[in-house]
Amino acid sequence: MKSLKLLSILTLLMLSFAACNKDEEITLDPNAKLSFSTDSVLFDTVFTSTGSTTRRFKIFNYNEKAINIDEIRVGGGANSPFVINVNGRQMVEGKNIKINGKDSINVLVKVNVNPNAQNQPFIVQDSILMFFNGKKDKIPLLCYGQNAIFLRNVAISTNTTWNSKLPYIIYNSVTVAENATLTVAAGSKILFHNGSTLNVKGTLIANGTRADTILFASDRTERIYEEEPGQWNGIHFYGSSSNSVINHATVKNAIAGITVDSLSTNANPKLVLANTVVKNMQVVGFLGYHTHLAAYNNLFYNCGQYLVYGVGGGKYDFAQNTFAAFNFNFARRTSAIYLSDFISNTQYNPLNLTLTNNIIWGSLEDELLVEKKTNAVSVIDVKNNLIKTMQASFSGNGNIVNSDPLFQNPRQGNYRLNDGSPVINKGLNLTNHPYYTRYLTEDIRAVTRIFPSELGCYEKR
Repeated sequence: MKSLKLLSILTLLMLSFAACNKDEEITLDPNAKLSFSTDSVLFDTVFTSTGSTTRRFKIFNYNEKAINIDEIRVGGGANSPFVINVNGRQMVEGKNIKINGKDSINVLVKVNVNPNAQNQPFIVQDSILMFFNGKKDKIPLLCYGQNAIFLRNVAISTNTTWNSKLPYIIYNSVTVAENATLTVAAGSKILFHNGSTLNVKGTLIANGTRADTILFASDRTERIYEEEPGQWNGIHFYGSSSNSVINHATVKNAIAGITVDSLSTNANPKLVLANTVVKNMQVVGFLGYHTHLAAYNNLFYNCGQYLVYGVGGGKYDFAQNTFAAFNFNFARRTSAIYLSDFISNTQYNPLNLTLTNNIIWGSLEDELLVEKKTNAVSVIDVKNNLIKTMQASFSGNGNIVNSDPLFQNPRQGNYRLNDGSPVINKGLNLTNHPYYTRYLTEDIRAVTRIFPSELGCYEKR
C-alpha cells in the first residue's frame, strides 16, 4: 500500500515537472511577438521638485512558448529622468527576463522632473527598449513637466500679488494675515498638496476673467485625479477677514471648498463669489457660520452632502446661480442648500436670505431647506427661482416648483439649458440690484443677459 502511494506521488511530481518544463520552454522564433497594454506611457503635468510619479503597463506573451527578453532598458540610461521596475525590481537596465507562454509581466515607470528656467510647460521624452529573438521593440515615454512656485507654511503679512507665470503649489498652509491682501492675477493656478489649506485672515482678491479663469485645485493633475474629491482642505475665511472676492474661478476637489466663519467687519459682504464653478467637494461646496455671502452667476455641483450649508443666521444674497445636486458619485440624503438661524442654544442669529433667479435642482424631493428654530427676526425673500421642493411655502412669487430645468448633460457637468426649458425668460429684472453692473450684466460665459433672463447662471442665447 505504501509503495502504491509512493508511486502515485512520484508520478504526480514527474507530471508537474514535465508541465513546468513545457511551460518554461523558450521560443527563439523571430516571428514571435510581445504585446503591450499601451502603445506609449504618458505622464500628465509633473511639477518639478515634487518627487516622482508612476505609471504602470503590462507586457503580454500570447505565444504558446516562453519568450526571453535578453535586455530591457531605458534608452537614456542612467541620465534619463525615467526608471523602470520590472516584476518588483527597480532598474535602469535588466537582462534575461522571461515571460512564460500565455503570461504577462508588470512594468512600473517612474519619472523625476528636474527644475529648469522655463515658465511654460516642457516635454521630457525617452523610450523603453526591449531586445529579444534578434529584434528590438520599444515603448515611447512622454512627460509634460512644469516648473512651479512651492510654498510651505507661509504667512503673508504684507500686500502681495501672485501672477500667472507659474503655478503655486501649497504644502500644509498659506495664511493671509490680518490687514494684508493677497491678489491673485487672472489665469493663475493655485494648487494644493494633500491636506493643505489657504487661510484668509485678511483679504483675498482673486479676480479672473472669462478667458483667463483662476484655478484652486489639487496638485495631482493626472487624469485619474481630475475629478476626485477630498484631495485638499479648502479655502477658509476667518473672523478678521473682509472684502474678499473670488470671480471667474474654479474651486474643485477639496473637502469643504469655501468656509466663511463670521459676519463682515463692515457693511460689505464678507465674500463676493461670482462667475465661479464649485464642484467635486467631499463634504460641502460652501460652509458658512453666521456670515455674509453674496453669490452671483455661480455653478455648484457634485458635492458629497451639501452644495451650500449655512447656520447661525447671517446674510445671503443669491442671484442667477445654478445649484445642481445630482451626486452621481455620492450617496446623499441632505438638501442641496440648507440654511438656518441656529447653531446651538447660545449661538443663533437672524437669517436674512434673498434668493432671486436661481435654479435649485437635484435628485432628492427637497433640495432647499430653510429652518427658523429661534425667535430671531429673519427675512426670507425667495422670488423667481426654479426649486425642487415639497415645501408649499416656496410656491408663488414667480417661483417654478418641481419642473425639470432640462439641463443638457448633467453626467458630463454640462448644466446649460436645452430648448424648451421652463426657466427661459422667467428671470426677475435685476438692473436695480447693487451688484448688477459689476457681476450681473452677463452670465458665467460672459453672454449678455437680457431681461427677463433665464434662471440660473446660463443664458440660453
